[in-house]
Amino acid sequence: MRKKTIRLERLDKRRVWHPFTQMKEWNSSAPLIIERGQGSCLIDAEGRRYLDGTASMWVNVHGHRKNKIDRAIKAQIDRIAHSTLLGLANAPSIELAEMLVKAAPNGLEKVFYSDSGSTAVEIALKIAFQYWEQTNKKNKKQRFIAFQGAYHGDTFGSMSVGEIDIFVEKYRPLLFKAFRAPYPYCYRCPLKKEPADCEMECLKAFEDILKKHGHEIAACVIEPRIQGAAGMITAPAGFLSAIRKLTNKYDVLLIADEVATGFGRTGKMFACEKEGVSPDIMCVAKGLTGGYMPLAATLTTDAVYNAFLGEYVEYKTFFHGHTYTGNPLGCAAAVANLKLLDKLFFRRLEKRIDIFAGLLDGFKGMAHVGDVRQAGMMAGVELVEDKKTKRPYLASLRTGHRVCMEARKHGLIIRPLGDTVVLMPVLSIKAAELKKMAEITGKCIRKVTEG
Repeated sequence: MRKKTIRLERLDKRRVWHPFTQMKEWNSSAPLIIERGQGSCLIDAEGRRYLDGTASMWVNVHGHRKNKIDRAIKAQIDRIAHSTLLGLANAPSIELAEMLVKAAPNGLEKVFYSDSGSTAVEIALKIAFQYWEQTNKKNKKQRFIAFQGAYHGDTFGSMSVGEIDIFVEKYRPLLFKAFRAPYPYCYRCPLKKEPADCEMECLKAFEDILKKHGHEIAACVIEPRIQGAAGMITAPAGFLSAIRKLTNKYDVLLIADEVATGFGRTGKMFACEKEGVSPDIMCVAKGLTGGYMPLAATLTTDAVYNAFLGEYVEYKTFFHGHTYTGNPLGCAAAVANLKLLDKLFFRRLEKRIDIFAGLLDGFKGMAHVGDVRQAGMMAGVELVEDKKTKRPYLASLRTGHRVCMEARKHGLIIRPLGDTVVLMPVLSIKAAELKKMAEITGKCIRKVTEG
């Protein structure tokens, strides 16, 4: 076994360029090579088991090797692996579209498929832009409003509405400019307010932009309830619904980026449900196939869709597509996934979320834990050098990274966002596994920050 692993390690370093990874550093250490998965665990090439504390980058819903999804993919591959949606249809994509519409917030009636969260957002931006070009002859609504700290993907459009400098700064000359509104990061308020005397001042700043520029803004893009890559920043209750009211008031489309939050991750099928919000456009990916296949979808209303209908020579068509749009294998996995997301699943999930919340409370008294944020089965534990002043650690210390590397020694795979340790288990995780994840994380935080 070890001989095979050594060969794979050598080939990986020679040939594979890993995402979001400093390869000079990667090439100086032994990579962890995952070979198998089972339930909440990943198993490496040497047979060692690890709790999957990131749900394999926030995607896994029912655990690895879920029998019903396995069987759905195997059955589909016996029929056909791929057929284009350009000028043709296929059964799994049709079935899935109907299921998505029934599960989605009211008013979302049409489904456009793609391959990833980034492309789902890119499509949403293009649809919003073209919608106004074909319906609004008075004002040129060609701009977008997004939020500070946002992350919406890595294509040029999605980067333009994102705002994490280490991801986008080098590409700034290639990006379009978007309006920026503050997101309610209450632990480190961008408006220097305290929770006790703040009545969501962020909303006032957001409306000020709409008052001045609403006539030129095509859409607002938001991560509902929680900003993921920004560090698991949770918005206070009522923020999302207030944003929806303001976008309606100023005739701006609302794009909900549910790529990370969809399919049970926040405790509901979609995060928008928590506040009864129906966006004009919604982007989904990650958990869509239960963590099995790359597949994404952009959902929209009949009102938006109808703006693209016309005679051929009017060229109102949405000229966008991907080779693997509506891939039958991916759609078959997604259909099987959605069938498992029934009332019993959500009742069980609610209990897990309560257990998770109780375990997270245990971090709050730790000497170097500044803030603990949670939305459903998404959580971030922000580490600080000084709890009283909220002074962060120097980036060069890589405190969050060291905690996560220490956790691997104890059989847990987690990842940091800077010095925020992210806990994002598979949704089917057992109570005992949740407790083990919390115990290991706490032990490793203490060792790195207090040892």
